Amino acid sequence: MSASSSAVRAQTLFAVVGALSVVEVASGVLQGFYTPVFSDVARALGIGDGDVNWFEAAQLVASALLVPVLARLADLHGHRRVLLVSTAVTALGTWVMALAPTTGPAGFAVFVVGSALQGAYVVWLPLEVAIVHRRAAADDHRTRRAAGVLVAFLQVGVLAGALSSGALVTALPVPVLLALPAVVVTICLAVVRFGVEPDAPRAPGRLDLPGLGLLTAALLLVMGGLVALRLLGPGSVVPWALVVAGLATGWLLVRVEARQHEPLLDVPVLVAPGQWPIQATAFLSGMSVLGAQIPLSTFARADPAVTGYGLGASASFVSVLIGLYVLTLLTGALLLPLLSRWLGGRRAMAAGAATVAVGYALWLPFHDTAVQALTNMAVAGVGSGLLVAALPAAAVAAAPADRTGFAAGMTNSSKTVGGAIASAVFAVALAATGSIDDPAAGSAPLSGYLTVWTVCAVAAALAAVVLVTSERRRPGTATVPGLRGSTDRTGQSR
Repeated sequence: MSASSSAVRAQTLFAVVGALSVVEVASGVLQGFYTPVFSDVARALGIGDGDVNWFEAAQLVASALLVPVLARLADLHGHRRVLLVSTAVTALGTWVMALAPTTGPAGFAVFVVGSALQGAYVVWLPLEVAIVHRRAAADDHRTRRAAGVLVAFLQVGVLAGALSSGALVTALPVPVLLALPAVVVTICLAVVRFGVEPDAPRAPGRLDLPGLGLLTAALLLVMGGLVALRLLGPGSVVPWALVVAGLATGWLLVRVEARQHEPLLDVPVLVAPGQWPIQATAFLSGMSVLGAQIPLSTFARADPAVTGYGLGASASFVSVLIGLYVLTLLTGALLLPLLSRWLGGRRAMAAGAATVAVGYALWLPFHDTAVQALTNMAVAGVGSGLLVAALPAAAVAAAPADRTGFAAGMTNSSKTVGGAIASAVFAVALAATGSIDDPAAGSAPLSGYLTVWTVCAVAAALAAVVLVTSERRRPGTATVPGLRGSTDRTGQSR
């Protein structure tokens, strides 16, 4: 390749990464804006702190359904086109949340629907990594470096969203406040439309509707079981029956998808030696990266004089805590290329998972002061930043050329399933205690927060074990039996 053609491609890649960085800033705004003010949203809707987790659970369930569908459609019809559609759906959901009524039970239901629609943004980063991977001519090193840049801009957006919502919550009514991220996503829609050039024509194919139906049924049964557990209690047989039915449907899904010619969930790709540890890590990391966000916010806002725990922080102070946490996430993302060069891609991810485990384990004995909270969040943040930046690029590197969108999307789908299950479990653990005459009514028990931190620490530690042990057992090459379009990739991030 000549130096001039290489320079042209570098300029093209630079322009694409620039436009996609704006999208990631908007994604970060969505992820950072709501957390400091969820307690205020709960009060406006007349619900308890624990019930706020259902917003997160609904969004993550919707994301878990949308990501594999949109990722498959991206492989069929183009990543940029699907990125544009998912941005439009996200904008719609964000406006629904802003316009939800703040009086009566309808407000809670409308907010849940809007939150679910907003979950389409979760597919943005995998689609962006796939776009970059193609523009970089499948150069894994350049793809990984670009992914680190995108994640860095994501964290900038989280920081901007958290600080702005915390600063404005006392000055603006809740509906006006929630309209701000809706405006940002609407602007983002224009950036995608005019700033990212269309994809080349794609090969013909179809969407696997039987697989989509089984996946939907499996997730809804499991989540329905967790909702029933919250409403009926652990002594009822109904919740457990729903969960078992959901797991059985998931087993049937795997069997059906393994026989499909164009499956929604490409089982041979997912079980490949280079791929399944990445997807398992994404699932386990989602429990803390996604599932623990709201509990951390409501814990910080809790008044220790009333509940006996918490930091008694205002929304503006919580936004500062989140801002410092985001800086550590950014640090972890920027450390990825260096650690990957020293340790290798798989071991760098294992180090990130172990760091997350230590950070959440620290919450168990140390949660009484802001300094302790900052320390815990900083440790977990560095590890989370490493994982967020590494997972999509590692999945793309381990996937066949025609399944990069699927593989990258599945990291977010796996992560959102883990986060959705964790959010529902945390909602049960944080169910409000006290009577209507109790000043602590609506507050969660401290034991619920201890459960949250324990689950997050154990899940992250298990992810580290999976990554380390799979690295030891991984053969030098791996050809997956029955894989459409065989590959000799080993799945190791280079």
